[in-house]
Amino acid sequence: MSEANKALVQRWFEEVWNQGNGEVIDELLAQDAVIHGLIDGAGNPVTGASGFHDFHQQFRGAFADINVAVEDVIAEGDRVVARCHVQGHHTGDHLGIAATNAPVDFGGIAIVRIANGQIAEAWNQFDFLEMNKQLGL
Repeated sequence: MSEANKALVQRWFEEVWNQGNGEVIDELLAQDAVIHGLIDGAGNPVTGASGFHDFHQQFRGAFADINVAVEDVIAEGDRVVARCHVQGHHTGDHLGIAATNAPVDFGGIAIVRIANGQIAEAWNQFDFLEMNKQLGL
């Protein structure tokens, strides 16, 4: 099970983020999933595939060339931990600020709980403060 769960998380980062394939979200993310560390417009954790679609469109709209390199993956039982390195350029206005064309380079960790072959819950600790500093915010 751990190897299948690791493959699911690696597929998530490769297809959803690096390839920008939003259709995969509905396949890999449970409809009632809670994504801690990512917030919606009201300041609440992103929930469900539909909520994640909004976040994904905004973030990919701001960083069309985003690349998330999964550097380490550790799994035990229904949990997977992925240590990631994120790079891209701020080329879109989708995060509420004008595009700066600035490069971003920051790290993060995601802890994911898998249930029934889908991401059921995730805890994200990505260094968005570093990203914002690189954007001049």
